[in-house]
Amino acid sequence: MLLVEHDSDDRRLYAQWLTMSGYDVEQTHNGFQALDRAMAIAPDVVMTDLSIRGMDGYELARRLKNDPRTDEIPILAITGYGPFSDPSRARHAGCDAFLAKPCTWADIDQALHALLTDVRRRRSA
Repeated sequence: MLLVEHDSDDRRLYAQWLTMSGYDVEQTHNGFQALDRAMAIAPDVVMTDLSIRGMDGYELARRLKNDPRTDEIPILAITGYGPFSDPSRARHAGCDAFLAKPCTWADIDQALHALLTDVRRRRSA
């Protein structure tokens, strides 16, 4: 999985929890770095904050979904601006799921599980 979070404390906390939950986690802190890593490693899923430096999460999602090398990678968008963010804007950009911070570990786990189950189902069809 590729974790994209600009806040180092949040990134460290997410990475620790995700690793303890069995995910192999690559971490980046901005959109440009995330795009490069996604192209290099083709992660099973991308979990990104929408408010990241450089290229925001919306543009990251657009670029990932518009490239045949990464267009099948599911994207979970998480934002601290939930009340001010429009989930349909995130979906239109290419995000497959959307959570507003603060969200629980159960919310994240459920969203990731649903995204990865859908990927497995599509690959076996």
